[in-house]
Amino acid sequence: MKDDNFLKENNARHLWHPMGHPGAAQETPPRIISGAEGVRITDIDGHSAIDAVGGLWCVNLGYSNDPVKQAISDQLSVLPYYSAFAGTSNPTAIEASERVRAFFAEDGMARVFFTSGGSDSVDVALRLARQYHRLRGEPTRTKFLSLKKGYHGTHFGGASVNGNPRFRHGYEPLLPGCFHLPAPYTYRNPFDETDPAALAQRIAAAMEDEIAFQGADTIAALIVEPILGAGGVIVPHETFFPLMRDICDRHGILMISDEVITGFGRTGDWSGARHWGVQPDMMTTAKGISSGYFPVGATLVNEKVAEVFEGADADGAIYTGYTYSAHPVGAAAVVATLDETVRLDLKTNAAARGAQLYEGCLKLAEKYDIVGDVRGGHGLMTGVELVSDRDAKTPMDAATMKRIHDAAWEAGAMVRLGMHNILMSPPLTITEDEVNTVLGALDAGFSVA
Repeated sequence: MKDDNFLKENNARHLWHPMGHPGAAQETPPRIISGAEGVRITDIDGHSAIDAVGGLWCVNLGYSNDPVKQAISDQLSVLPYYSAFAGTSNPTAIEASERVRAFFAEDGMARVFFTSGGSDSVDVALRLARQYHRLRGEPTRTKFLSLKKGYHGTHFGGASVNGNPRFRHGYEPLLPGCFHLPAPYTYRNPFDETDPAALAQRIAAAMEDEIAFQGADTIAALIVEPILGAGGVIVPHETFFPLMRDICDRHGILMISDEVITGFGRTGDWSGARHWGVQPDMMTTAKGISSGYFPVGATLVNEKVAEVFEGADADGAIYTGYTYSAHPVGAAAVVATLDETVRLDLKTNAAARGAQLYEGCLKLAEKYDIVGDVRGGHGLMTGVELVSDRDAKTPMDAATMKRIHDAAWEAGAMVRLGMHNILMSPPLTITEDEVNTVLGALDAGFSVA
């Protein structure tokens, strides 16, 4: 490893970072995170803080889980790589697929297709949805419905169903046939509706109207997050997911639950769909599947979808996939991560600590007028929307957001900025005292606004 002077001198000079301006990164170099232990990260200058972002919604087990690290190391010694394209397999991939299927059996999932991450998983799901209808003799079902404010990765498929302009405008034209419904976002929505149950009904009506306009026989799938993550931790009413499921069933539309963030316990249940009492047709996963220790994702399908592919002629062949699909080292990480996820009962801690974080943020909203809205209360996903004028709901300016972010870091917590939102998704192993530290850091951050 090069010394600190080299790292600081070359920070952002040669490396373009995701989700940021390369010129801005050179003017204001990013923090260099050089170590981590438990739920804490440490920068190159030795400053330590609780990682209230959980890496990127992914380090569910924290940074010090030795069984997962050992499983990765052991597998590297035995079989560091082999292809899982048709014709070959490997032992850990076989075991991992059975374990993931069993983990989501209560959600109705029956088959597992491994990928390299969440964006891959979404792309596979969209492709399989179109192919499913084609195999059933409905080739006109090619369109997709999704939500504004939703996030589904950065491949062209995921960017096309994304509902945030930042991930779309610079790359248009995107995939045709993608249509967006209003988000279940009570703080800002086109209906000016603050009742979450009534808003769910309005969105359901908008979906019915869009289906009638497009023609049900042209729509392949609805893809939706059980709780919208990157869009601001937008929590729908408990009736919302069941309403979407019912509409999909009545019109022959597949329902894809994007569980890349919400899977593996983050909502206080093992899946977001299960949290709302719904069984989707497909699920997309990543992040918590390996706790971020190895790049792995998976697309899962139910028995109804599996039967169509497995009973089809040659057209049922799946001609998509990745060099690192079912990677043996990644598969070993998955098996060990699932073991640890269940052993530590992460969902129970996520529910308790998520309630603590949410309630603490509500108290901060009473103290600071800059807090426009607090969203969460369903596991360890919390969003705080900041405004410069609470009555007018004027979004907080970028300079103030950065000042708040920096002050929170200095006070002991790394949080994530999503425009004028503070987003938090700490490791599911976080303790009560550590959540209090995060709340104290937020208090310090808000005080400098």
